[in-house]
Amino acid sequence: MKAGLIVFLLIGAGVALVRMCTQTVIDPLSGIWIGDWGPTPSHRNAVTLILRWDGTTLTGAVNPGPHALQLTKASVETQKGAVHLEVEVPSAGREVHYVIDGTIEDGTLSGTWYNDDNKGNFRLIKK
Repeated sequence: MKAGLIVFLLIGAGVALVRMCTQTVIDPLSGIWIGDWGPTPSHRNAVTLILRWDGTTLTGAVNPGPHALQLTKASVETQKGAVHLEVEVPSAGREVHYVIDGTIEDGTLSGTWYNDDNKGNFRLIKK
């Protein structure tokens, strides 16, 4: 009787261990990122970024909602934690092309952006 119980417990522990080892690890990119961006420390703009990474393709949107801006290009170098994003923003009757480069470290995505002759930095926290 005791031997059967011990075998049952060992099998149960083995199954639990296998399940823990095969569960999908949440990637560091997918999710909601909230923070700000701007050209100077005193001139900042709030921003929300939603990213989805399937292990191969990175997609997303800036400021989700009825006027969300879809990323036109997005890539990631997982080994370096480097992210490259591009988005077209309508402004004064034309499209302004933004290029955003950053790195992920400890749940923070930060880096630089530029468009035309403007440039600045950004810092986003994963929620």
